[in-house]
Amino acid sequence: MIQLFNVIKNYGSGKPALDDVSIKIEKGEFVFLTGPSGAGKTTILKILFGWEHFEEGQVLVQGINVGRLDPGNIHTLRRSMGVIFQDYKLLPNKTVFENVAFAQEVTNRDQKKIKFKTWEALKNVGLTPKKDSFPPQLSGGEQQRVAIARAMVNTPPIILADEPTGNLDQEISNEILKLFEEINRNGATIVFATHSQEILKPGKHRVIVLNRGKVVSS
Repeated sequence: MIQLFNVIKNYGSGKPALDDVSIKIEKGEFVFLTGPSGAGKTTILKILFGWEHFEEGQVLVQGINVGRLDPGNIHTLRRSMGVIFQDYKLLPNKTVFENVAFAQEVTNRDQKKIKFKTWEALKNVGLTPKKDSFPPQLSGGEQQRVAIARAMVNTPPIILADEPTGNLDQEISNEILKLFEEINRNGATIVFATHSQEILKPGKHRVIVLNRGKVVSS
């Protein structure tokens, strides 16, 4: 499903952001990436999504050689992924319903199907009562739920989550984690970057620990 072979990524002077990183993630796995700030967690997610280039090594996602993609065919990679950010990246002038629907409009799905899938996604995250609200009117936990609904609405086989509970209290973080686990039970492969030891405590999922751009345990 996801394979990184001896990947090296530099941002300029100093030590590499990723230093000879090799990781294999199987289809249907739920994997945490953890480590201190600057360990390389976000860089890995950006490379997997094709936002960042890398200098050496090889990255395969569902058989696609990421290093060989150019801007003209990057969509072949990205349409297989849903991405969730710590800062949500919702469109503030669109309602909750419109934010989730927008993720489908770029796929040229017909409007009837878009409405059905949007309702279904909002129901799954418990936000149908907030469908007409705008993001600034929502709590942090509610905004993150919208972001999760948007990521899952096209039923991608891979979900990448970059510190999705970083701005939330522990109770809400646990609820968000349960949503990811439900998505995983429905078949999606989850790669979840976090520095939170509380999130990792239950020990139910594989943990890959990074430090200074290297994998130190898996």
